[in-house]
Amino acid sequence: MFVYPKQAEFNRPVPKTKIYAHARPPKRHKELFVAQVGEILWKYKLAPETVNLPPRKGIHEIQVFELALRTPQLDPAVLQAIDKAIPFPLVFQLIFDGQVRFAASYKRPSEADSTKWVIEASFQTAPQPLDAQRSPLPVALDLAGLYEQIVRRHIPLPPRPGEGIADQVARYNALAAKQKAQQQLEARLAQEKQFNRKVELNAQLRELSAELALLQHS
Repeated sequence: MFVYPKQAEFNRPVPKTKIYAHARPPKRHKELFVAQVGEILWKYKLAPETVNLPPRKGIHEIQVFELALRTPQLDPAVLQAIDKAIPFPLVFQLIFDGQVRFAASYKRPSEADSTKWVIEASFQTAPQPLDAQRSPLPVALDLAGLYEQIVRRHIPLPPRPGEGIADQVARYNALAAKQKAQQQLEARLAQEKQFNRKVELNAQLRELSAELALLQHS
């Protein structure tokens, strides 16, 4: 997605045992790590000394991790465990079979405990060729602004004029919840035999469709 500056290159392996020690994932998630992830590389470190931007809003660094995958799909629990283990904003490059997907979470310092981070939502792009053209890093005044712009590029929902990233993420979460509810209603409607109940479910679907259209409107 982005061309990172040469001076930000870090290239240090991240042992999975360190992730386990900090995130304490359950046994099933460890099995996912083993089955789906090869090497984890701390690829870039975006910090004041590497991108010449000051910290703000508790964001002192942004880390870029590159994961060499063993499978074409990666369970979201794996990225959530890494995000939980690392107390900095993270951006991921997921490599498999000559293609790359980009992923990022919107995370912020906890209001109750500034040493902990809260993950509001996670996003992942479609795969593209490894040699596809990438964009330069967004122009920003500080690391918080850079992080917000990086995350926005991953959100599959265009921002509204003047909409802050927290509101955009909240709208995305609401949209995802209503899309899930729509799928459940459609499944119930397909199985329903009673005419009166079908009429009621169709009315609920129309209402839900209108709410979805409002959330998607930019």
